[in-house]
Amino acid sequence: MALEMRPDCQRCGLDLPAEEPGAFICSFECTYCVTCAEALDDMCPNCGGELVDRPTRAKKHHDSAPPSKVRRFEG
Repeated sequence: MALEMRPDCQRCGLDLPAEEPGAFICSFECTYCVTCAEALDDMCPNCGGELVDRPTRAKKHHDSAPPSKVRRFEG
């Protein structure tokens, strides 16, 4: 099963394209940008789990394994 690759930071709404570095996730795939992950001391506020670098997904795989388009920012 592929990662969901959420498109935005849940805390500030910053766009986080699947093919670019700079996203951090917990084991439940809560997703944050670098700035927010640092502000959260690399701990997910939802589950308390560690935030780690999310791997990138090459654009050539977006047709067969598309990144999510569902935005999670509720600002």
